[in-house]
Amino acid sequence: MVTIEREDGDLTMDNEARPLPYEGVWRFTAPAVDASVPQARHAVRDLLLRQGVPVADEVVQGLLLIVSELVTNAVRHAAVLSPMLAVEVAVGAEWVRVSVEDSHPYRPTALETDHGRTGGRGLLLVREITTEAGGACDVAHTASGGKVIWAALPLKPLLPPPAPSL
Repeated sequence: MVTIEREDGDLTMDNEARPLPYEGVWRFTAPAVDASVPQARHAVRDLLLRQGVPVADEVVQGLLLIVSELVTNAVRHAAVLSPMLAVEVAVGAEWVRVSVEDSHPYRPTALETDHGRTGGRGLLLVREITTEAGGACDVAHTASGGKVIWAALPLKPLLPPPAPSL
């Protein structure tokens, strides 16, 4: 079971039944190992459901893919200097932001498409998902010398342009 800590210090457990408002900030830590990727994805999904966040299904799917990519990057590229990572979910009235923090000082960059490579495009995918949804993403240094990579998406997807009339 994952324990998620609210920013105000209250702990909520996965099996707790008390209703909480959907706006807030939750943070959890995990070891920088492969098993943390699906655990982080499931914890974020369960948190959104448990809090009753009014988020469109396609936004949830985008967020879960973003969480998978960001945690995978931390596991693959930062684990040597950062054996633990932190995942944070912040929910506002109209947006949701996920971020992954590690202690490694290297600031990654999104690689352009290279069809000869089988990997290395995770941040490009994160950038594309956030742009398509009308959101934003970035990387910032932490006070401790590590980094935090975040992506924020609107709770409701952008409306597609109207179809041209015939």
